[in-house]
Amino acid sequence: MTGFGAAEGEVAGRRARVEIRTVNHRWFNLSARLPVELGALETELREMLRREFDRGHVTITVRWSDDATVALGVDWERAALVVDTLRDVQARFGLAGDVTVEMVARQLDLLGSRREESGTPAVWEVVAPVVAVACAECTEARRREGAVLAAEIGARLHALAAGAARIRELAPARLVREHARLREQLATLLDGQTVDDVRVAQEVALSADRLDITEELVRFAAHLDAANAMLAGTKPIGKALGFLAQELGREVNTMGSKANDPAIAHEVVAMKGELEKIREQLENLE
Repeated sequence: MTGFGAAEGEVAGRRARVEIRTVNHRWFNLSARLPVELGALETELREMLRREFDRGHVTITVRWSDDATVALGVDWERAALVVDTLRDVQARFGLAGDVTVEMVARQLDLLGSRREESGTPAVWEVVAPVVAVACAECTEARRREGAVLAAEIGARLHALAAGAARIRELAPARLVREHARLREQLATLLDGQTVDDVRVAQEVALSADRLDITEELVRFAAHLDAANAMLAGTKPIGKALGFLAQELGREVNTMGSKANDPAIAHEVVAMKGELEKIREQLENLE
């Protein structure tokens, strides 16, 4: 699921901003962008985020948001070395003039901005609370999206249950039509002779056994109940629902292959469409 969370707090005497973004991904995948001072904390950071987010591509960015004290400093040791070197060059080649401030200042890295160190090392116990606030905000955004997705999937499950109920109503009529079909075929084959009702009943019983979808309907209903129970819970359900969607699809396919009935086949096609929409949404659900 997609989400965003941000937080700011004091870390090692400075102000740090933490931003967490998540997008859809089949597994947990972390991308951390940390300042050099916090690079050593990446292991703890990964462990914390792994506990917070079951799966998804998680990007965390930490940057300093304050304007820490900056002073213009001089590298005096380098300055002395530059002056001595320039005078050596002057003496060796007999150059006129003198070493000036402008000449010395042109040397790289001699003058530069220098950040005053806070003196407080960045430890995980200080960083963790700021990250936790950003995680909570991101999780809340994901929860809101998850509620919308759960409602959508719930509506699809309801449509599947309605389709199964219609198939259950249509199923008995198949045997009546099968009975009539067999009698008609036997009458044609016997060319006007009396049809053996016992033989017809036996053939109908065999057909009923081959075409019976009671077990499939029972398992299908059980899978729907399990899926609805998961949607009502609070734990990550994306992977488990993905498995149930496969099982629901298997039962629907079996019903379609056994049905041998246009009306039931029509319901099966519609149910397959609902299952495909559920699978699409499951890609976005944790």
